[in-house]
Amino acid sequence: MYYTKSPVKILQLNVWAGRLQGQIIDLLQQEKPDIVCLQEAASVNGKDGGFVGTIAELKKEADLKYDYFSPVFGFKIMRHEADFGNCILSKLPFEKSETIFTRKKYHSNFDFNEDDYNVNNLQHVVIHTASGPLHVLNHHGHHIRQHKNGDIETLRQAILVAEYVQTLRGRVILTGDFNLSPHSQSLEQINKVLTNLCIKFDVKTTRTQLTKKKEVCDYIFVGPEVDVAKFVVSDKLVSDHKALILDFN
Repeated sequence: MYYTKSPVKILQLNVWAGRLQGQIIDLLQQEKPDIVCLQEAASVNGKDGGFVGTIAELKKEADLKYDYFSPVFGFKIMRHEADFGNCILSKLPFEKSETIFTRKKYHSNFDFNEDDYNVNNLQHVVIHTASGPLHVLNHHGHHIRQHKNGDIETLRQAILVAEYVQTLRGRVILTGDFNLSPHSQSLEQINKVLTNLCIKFDVKTTRTQLTKKKEVCDYIFVGPEVDVAKFVVSDKLVSDHKALILDFN
């Protein structure tokens, strides 16, 4: 049985393939999160990621002992094999870890010019605490280039995620870049079963000056058993997305 300290800090970020890896490391070292949920993260089978910031580097520099990586596709960097997808890093051990693909399956030897990049999955890890299981889920939502209003496919996946959440018992935290606006029909499926902290705290944007986009599309959702101590959207420039930080008891 493992026990967590109180409070616990969780940080959510689309890392943009680690383009600003140095700034991301600085943020993690400053905030010292216990759990980190990432999208667009990369793992490279080589000594160095080269132009890509890697999960291994973040894990080492932020002193995060455990990791669970759920790639959506693989590709080549120089002579090395690389994978790209969602990742959960943690100072706390995982009792259980699972990946649920919500659209398509892992695609090796991926080619952006030929292949459909919308391969989506939902990560689920369970951490034991003194007061019962803590479920942490991480998702990168289906991307529509023109808008964040969703469509039939985002609705299907949102229903799948919401239904999965409702099977869990204990404290639930769901994070991710959902590529959806806060009150879109698709995201409302999740808003109905969990508290959307970006709505509760009236967040205006989760994007940075590195993009012209100004919408809210990154989220942390919590179940009723989660005792929120603090929720902030960081203004530190670490990606084209802002980091979301939750402290809970």
